[in-house]
Order: sequence, then structure tokens, then C-alpha cells
Amino acid sequence: MFNFIKKSMAKNDKNSEKSLQSEQLFAVANQVLQDHSAGGQDNKVTAIKQYGDSVTLDLRLNADADPEEVHRQLGLALQNYGINEVNLNVSLPAKPKTSPSSHSHATSTQAPSMTSDDMPAFASTKGGAKTLPKTVNAAAPKSQTDEPPITKRAPLQSSLQPHPRIKHILVVASGKGGVGKSTTTVNIALALQKLGNKVGILDADIYGPSMPSMLGVEGVKPQLENEQFVPVEAHGLAMLSIGSLLDGDNTPVAWRGPKATGALMQLFNQTNWPMLDYLVIDMPPGTGDIQLTLAQRIPVTGAVIVTTPQHIALMDAQKGIEMFNKTSIPVIGVVENMALHTCSNCGHTEAIFGAGGGETISEAYQVPLLGQLPLASTIRAQADKGEPSVIANQGDGDDYAHFYVEIAQKIEANIAKFAKQRNDGRIF
Repeated sequence: MFNFIKKSMAKNDKNSEKSLQSEQLFAVANQVLQDHSAGGQDNKVTAIKQYGDSVTLDLRLNADADPEEVHRQLGLALQNYGINEVNLNVSLPAKPKTSPSSHSHATSTQAPSMTSDDMPAFASTKGGAKTLPKTVNAAAPKSQTDEPPITKRAPLQSSLQPHPRIKHILVVASGKGGVGKSTTTVNIALALQKLGNKVGILDADIYGPSMPSMLGVEGVKPQLENEQFVPVEAHGLAMLSIGSLLDGDNTPVAWRGPKATGALMQLFNQTNWPMLDYLVIDMPPGTGDIQLTLAQRIPVTGAVIVTTPQHIALMDAQKGIEMFNKTSIPVIGVVENMALHTCSNCGHTEAIFGAGGGETISEAYQVPLLGQLPLASTIRAQADKGEPSVIANQGDGDDYAHFYVEIAQKIEANIAKFAKQRNDGRIF
């Protein structure tokens, strides 16, 4: 279903064919050297590099070998394999000094590469005149114009146009895993919807997608219309996740960075999103390829950082804030999760992971502390059932929805000043 998977498979086939041809050329060239002279067993090809119809050979020849004749024979043999240009790097044994004024030689020297202009024309086996494939000096330094430096800079957030159907794109991120980021994401999205907004969720955690499970739509596949995905409807949200495209819950996504970022961009660009006030993106933990790709290619309104009061989590959260600052993505605020735990038996409240962490990071970076969420088994259980706390039927004393609604209200109050300017004259 994904184009980049097909392209990757085609590229692998092409590389295999190229590798096979190089091995063929290596064998042919070695045979030519073996047949060159009685001492041909000392003549060897030590390396080969092929670029299309051009090939560069590193040769080691004995003292009796004639480099020009070797070049002529190689040209004849390799022409039959589509090679039109031969480059030679030749190593010869050292020759004895002929006079005191003669130049000294190293034990092994590299002969200059020969060009077709240095070689006479030779008759083909069919009677027609042929010339050798042209050669160039492979050892000569390349001019600066051969490989011009890359001067194009990565796109900046300021240069990205807003999505035509999405008013605000809000990313929810964390410096490390295990801080409750996905649970917070889904509840913030539902709280924004509860405030009267049209909301969608994009699960950008390619390696560990959890949105289908948390929203109770496991196994529901998105439809395709006109080569575009149609988001899955879940509790009124428009949701899309790589998890909805996998064969099963246990299917791993074992992809390298470029393929994972390609999947993210395809999910974002190749989806027929409805008109949305908010698209909430659940980010993977850390500051890797997906975060950088998103920062350079998706017009983000702002970011929410989720952390716990634990010192280690705060250290990684700061790295996340620094990354968003460097990529010009505004940090709307910090959510401190698992701030307090209240025992369901005795009612004792304790700060299991420490206290004051969210406030410390908020003050250090001058960003709002959007809220402090409790560590409660009920929040976990509701998400596991596919009915997050904002929409779950709450029991006596177990109403946690108001925590997320208050966070959503603060986001609404702050996000307008970060909104990207739209060009209403555009036609989409």
C-alpha cells in the first residue's frame, strides 16, 4: 500500500543487479590479466568501481607487463559488457636506478592513467576500425565544479503554508517514553472536542502506535478514496494511525529512519482530512528523525510537552523543549503527569515521582504549566478499554475528565497567538 516500500524493493533489486555485473567485470578483467603474458599470474585486479558505463580498475602488474597493451586488451574485453570508459590505476614494481641523477622510486608506484588519445586505433574482429573506450586519470584531484556543495537549507517553519483544512496542528511530545504521553494526547484531543471543536488525531508514533487501542477501534482499517486515506471515526474524532494499517497488534514496524519518516509524511499528506479546528499529533518519544522531519515539513502551530516530576524525565523533557526552540516551533506549555498518587484504600496522597518538577521546567523556559495530572489506575484502565477518561462513565470520586478539560481550555487561550497566517486568496 505504501509507495516508499515499493520504491525500496525496486532499489534493492537494482543494487543486486549492479553488484552482479561488477563481479562479472572483475572476473573478465582478471582473465585478461592472466592471459596477458607468461608471468600473468602476478597480474591482478585489486579493486573495481563501476559508475554506469564507466569503470575504474586498480591493477597490480609485474615488471614485464606492458600497461598500454593491458589497457588495450581490457578495453576490447569490457566493451562487450557495455563499458565505454575505462580508468586505470596501475601499480608497478620498483625499477633499479640507472644513474646517480635518476629519480628514486618507491617500492610500488602508481602509473598515470592513460587516455584513448595516447592509444592507436585497432582493428576489430569484424574488420571495422574501433577505438578504445576513453579513460581519464582517476587519481587526479577533482575540480570544485565536479561536485558542487549542497547549499539548499532545510525548510523552516516560517516558510510552511498552513494546511487548507486544518486550522491548528498541535503536537504532544515527551523527551522519553513511559510518561503517559499517549494517554494525555487522546484525552486532550477529546477535551478539545468537548469544548466544541472539530478534532482529529494523527498517530506519529510509527514504532509504537497506540491510538487505535486507546480509542477502541482496533482492527478497523481506513478506507481509500481517490488514492487517499479516509480517517477512521472514533468517538467523534478523525483518527489515522500506522497501527490501523498493520495486519495485527503484534506486527512490529522494524523500519529505518527514512522509511519511518516517509510513512509519517504519507499519513499526513495522503489523507483526506475533514475540516478541523485541531489536528493533535501523538509524537514518538525522543528527538529523532520523525521529530526533525515534522519540524521541517509539517506546519505546526505549537507543542505540548508531557513529563513526570522525576529528574530523569525532566532532563529529557528539557531536550525536547530545546529541539522545538531550535526548529521554531512554539512550546505552548508543559503537562506534569503522575504528579500525585492517592491510595484508594487509606486516602493517603504521596508524590511518588517527586514534586515540583513541572513548575521548575515551566519557570526555566518561561512556558505555562498547563496542568498536573494524578497517577491513577482508573485513567489507565479507561484508556485500556478504549474509553478514555474524558468520555468514560465516571464512578463516584473517579471523575478525572476535568483535569484534561482545564488543560484544553488553557491551550485554547494560548494557541491563537501562535496560529499561522492564512492566505485566504489561495484556491485548494
